[in-house]
Amino acid sequence: MPSFKTHDAITVLLAIPIFAAAWIISRDLTIAAVIAVASLFGGLVFGPDLDTYSKNYTRWGIFRVIWFPYRAVFKHRSRFTHGILFGTLLRTIYLMGVLTVIAFLVACVSAIYSHGNLPGIASVAAEWQKLGEWTARYLGRYFAWFVFLGLWLGGFSHSLTDIAGTYVKTGKVKAML
Repeated sequence: MPSFKTHDAITVLLAIPIFAAAWIISRDLTIAAVIAVASLFGGLVFGPDLDTYSKNYTRWGIFRVIWFPYRAVFKHRSRFTHGILFGTLLRTIYLMGVLTVIAFLVACVSAIYSHGNLPGIASVAAEWQKLGEWTARYLGRYFAWFVFLGLWLGGFSHSLTDIAGTYVKTGKVKAML
């Protein structure tokens, strides 16, 4: 398995062709920049190794506590964490779920402190919808998709590097689809 330095170097080096390809395809520098920056974040901070005590994990600083349940549930290098098809999707869903729970708890504490009404699930969903509408209005209709594409590319490069490293060492390819 390649070291974190190898993964980081590949992630940083791939940001340049990712930016170039996104710019050539979209003809929009903003879209290209969003995808390239998201790929850097996806490879350096939001990568597949969040399932173990790793450089990706420690880069979250005090916020790494949100990854404890993720680490406890998933086995390292499983198709759910390093999977080319589902790894980034699962991490994104997990993070959005954690953020939702945190926002809900903050709203509950705020309501208790101000003697207001406790929020319901419908009000939390409505707030996510408002955020989505704001994002579409001010950042573009497909902004979240461009961010996800960049995150996926960062995770994909990590998983592909792991597959290549395993092949070089063992002569076998571990399927991570």
